[in-house]
Parts: sequence; structure tokens; C-alpha cells
Amino acid sequence: MAMIDGHNVKLFSLTANKQLAREISDFTNIPLSEIILNRFADGEVGVDLPETVRGHHVFLVQPTQEPVNEHIMELLITIDAMKRASAKNINVVMSYYGYSRQDRKSKSRQPISAKLIANLLQTAGASRVLSMDLHAGQIQGFFDIPIDNFRAMPILVDYFFKKKFKEEIVIVAPDHGGAVRARKMGDVMGCDVAIIDKRRPKPNVSEVVGIVGDVKGKIAIIMDDIIDTAGTITNAARALVDAGAKEVYAACTHPVFSPPAIERINDSPIKEVVTTNTIQLSEDRKSDKVIQLSVASLFGKGVMNIIQNKPLSSLFEYEPHENPK
Repeated sequence: MAMIDGHNVKLFSLTANKQLAREISDFTNIPLSEIILNRFADGEVGVDLPETVRGHHVFLVQPTQEPVNEHIMELLITIDAMKRASAKNINVVMSYYGYSRQDRKSKSRQPISAKLIANLLQTAGASRVLSMDLHAGQIQGFFDIPIDNFRAMPILVDYFFKKKFKEEIVIVAPDHGGAVRARKMGDVMGCDVAIIDKRRPKPNVSEVVGIVGDVKGKIAIIMDDIIDTAGTITNAARALVDAGAKEVYAACTHPVFSPPAIERINDSPIKEVVTTNTIQLSEDRKSDKVIQLSVASLFGKGVMNIIQNKPLSSLFEYEPHENPK
């Protein structure tokens, strides 16, 4: 437990990303409190809280990557336990929001699963959600409680600026849906933007049709929010090389890396995939080409501002840089 400005505060971690929780703990000087998760013989989740949370500001770190449903149930049951134990408020640090790609009906008789997750979190008793780079901005409107959508872009931009490329840089959107994201990064870095024109004949399968923009002789940085099976970025990388790009990098916030993502990345012309630690990677989802940057300081600042009743708006802002060429 920590006492901050007269508030009792506790920080907990479930199983999804203990490393991020430890880093947030180190940044905020809020020690991780003990929590015991059990599994019954039939797989049901059980939770025990050895310490009181009565009247405490509780922060609970649990992104919901694979196994998505396991992590969601851990989270919901733990929120319920804390609510019944009279926590003052329950703030969920969900660095990766599972089911975020199901944010609308693209066909008849489809669910809007991102909305269902929002309903479940609120019904369980969450007071606030802190997330990062939601796949669709409208997910914020699915909640009737505060939800803070942090941005990884400043962290990614700083990494590329420190590389001090000598060649001109172009930011590449892997599809038309990512054009706005690429344009924002291009504005911050003072770079041109290109767009991969692709079609998707079925889920997790993409085909490059063409490239809109000039990439010849340039350092191309493919920017996306999620890399799942890596088919899109690796196909894009090959198309960029064929179009004359000198080097190709990829950047994303959430490294889902479902098989065969790592195999595809290793076999591709991509020099580096720069991502964040919103998702904790297992050993079989790591590669020498994959660089993970920590978002703990950003979430840590958010945690401290919430406790101290300070605005979070400054944490969502970033200033344009001069072109690093």
C-alpha cells in the first residue's frame, strides 16, 4: 500500500503483463500488492485478496491479449471481488483492449463485441479504464465511465528520431484505414506519407494492389496500431522494396504476433519492428528484429495524475519535430 496526498492507494497485477505492472510500480513507487488467483478443476477462476482494499484507490493492471477470454474473466472476477471488498474506486490499466477490432457491424447479424466488453467492465464495477491506442476511437463512446486513451506515438517517434537517419523518411499506412494514423505521425516527424492500396479477401489475409506516394530511395516506416499475423506489414514491406525504398521499418503499438507472425517478420525485408510492451511477449513471440519500448512511464504519470486529481490532457499531447533528415 502507498499513501499519496492523503489517499490510500494499491496497485495490483493479474497474469497478463506482470512486467509492465512492475515497471509502473517502480515509476510510481507504489508497491505491488498481493493477489492470489486460483483455478478450479473445471477451469473456473477464483480470486483471493489477502490485504484489505476498503476505501482504497485501486489500480489493476491487466491487458486482454491471448488467451483473451481467460484474461477477461480474470479481470472481471477480480473487479467484482474488489467492489465487494469496498474499494473506493477501481481503475483498470488495460494497455491492450481485447476485442477492439469488433467495434461495429460490417455484416448482418454480427456482434459489436467491443461494446459488450465495455458493458461487462462497467457491470463488474470498474470506475475507470486506462488504455492505449484503441483500435477505433468510438470505443470511448461505449463507456459511461471515464476511459483514457493514451498514445504510443511520442514514444515511437522519439525512438526513430534518435536513429538520426541520413536519408529522407516516408511514413507508410499499411491500408487506407490507417491513413489518419500515418498522417499524424508524418506531421509530427515532418515527413511525407504513402499509403498501401490493398484488398483483404478474407480475415488475416491481405494482398497489395499498389502504393500511393513516392517511396523510392527513402527510409519507409510502416505505421499501424496492431500487428497480428504480420501478413499485412510483410507484404507491404516487399512491395515497398520493389518500389525502390532503401530500407523498411515497421512500428506498432500492440504486438499481438499470432503465428506465423515471427516467422514472417524474420523472413521479410523489414529491418526492425518497433513496438511497445502493452502486450508481454512470450519467448516464442520474440525476435532479434523486434524492439519493445516501455509505456510504463506514461501509464505511471496517468496513475499519479488520477490520484492527485490532476488533468491527464497533457499526457495525450505531443509537439511536431523538425524533419530528422
